[in-house]
Amino acid sequence: MNAELPTVASIHIAKARRLEMRPVDSVVAEEGKGLVGDRYHGTKHRHVTVQSAEGLAEASRLLGREVPPEGTRRNLTLSHGAVPTVPGSTLRIGTVLLEVVRVAAPCKLLDDGLGPGAMDSLRRGRAGAVCRLLSGGVIAVGDTVEITVAER
Repeated sequence: MNAELPTVASIHIAKARRLEMRPVDSVVAEEGKGLVGDRYHGTKHRHVTVQSAEGLAEASRLLGREVPPEGTRRNLTLSHGAVPTVPGSTLRIGTVLLEVVRVAAPCKLLDDGLGPGAMDSLRRGRAGAVCRLLSGGVIAVGDTVEITVAER
């Protein structure tokens, strides 16, 4: 295993929009549908959201308090490195292939959950990316992530 590649540090899902995100050790990713048990399962393009622990650390520094992975309502948190936000970029996790659709823009609701300034602390790509599932499988904490950034 390549120690330089990021790994899946945590996985969070929620059954509905306003329900708390819950951590899981692994999740089934269905091609063209999303993560089984998550609120976005079955949507057209917003199948999986991905963020980086490094982005969260920077957001925490800017905010002056911890921004926990589940607080952003993203599904996957990578151990390190930048999450690509260029559409067409890919993340391969075992048999699962994710394609970046767009940047995951932070919303005002983050200020309600994490406190004033949370939305601003997650700007400039720190909130990660929204992806669609091109191929399915199982994603587990500790899995290696191979990233290919698309040309702009």
